Amino acid sequence: MRQVVLDTETTGLYADRGDRVVEIGCVELLERRPSGRTFHTYLNPDREFSAGAQEVTGLTLEFLADKPRFHEVVDEFLAFVDGAELVIHNAAFDIGFLDAELARLGPQSGNMKSRCAVEDSLLLARERYPGQRNSLDALCRRLGVDNTHRQLHGALLDAQLLAEVYLAMTSGQSELGLASGAMGAATTATAARAAEFEAGGERPRVRVEASDLEAHRARLEALQKKAGRCLWLEIEASGP
Repeated sequence: MRQVVLDTETTGLYADRGDRVVEIGCVELLERRPSGRTFHTYLNPDREFSAGAQEVTGLTLEFLADKPRFHEVVDEFLAFVDGAELVIHNAAFDIGFLDAELARLGPQSGNMKSRCAVEDSLLLARERYPGQRNSLDALCRRLGVDNTHRQLHGALLDAQLLAEVYLAMTSGQSELGLASGAMGAATTATAARAAEFEAGGERPRVRVEASDLEAHRARLEALQKKAGRCLWLEIEASGP
């Protein structure tokens, strides 16, 4: 599975009123693990920032003056994201801006959802934590992701933080490998052994080392920290 965690910074809040993208940051995940590949670019918007937007990003028109326009980097950007599932916090905002940039290049450029599936991590957070603040900063605090170095909004930094938040928020069966092909093969082998036991075969005896128990306990505590609850620990605490 290939996912791209994406964030943009813009000159304002309204793509339909002419605000433009000034920064794009992307982090690639392969099988829920960072691959080390990123895409990052600043963009010259050819327009002023809307009131308040410049303070959020710390970017200036002077800094962006020698940066490429969107049409100069669009091929590299699309090559990076094509075919991936995009993970975006408040996806409608970023997709709306990227679609507006593509529309300026002509109908042949299509739109983002014709190229990629989209997972909105904000909607996911609202389902998991109803009635709570679900901004990126709030999720970092809740899930133990260090964001102390985030003084201003930056597309690549925010994409990196969102990648950590998303993996923590969705940790569970897939992270444990319960959905993997290897697990399916192991399940088949276990079923075969169970049939053998029913036929009177000898049951294997497994000795668990202290280091294994310690590692197992640490794993359960990490899951509890991320998810807020770990049923296995609760069962152990309740006793026989």
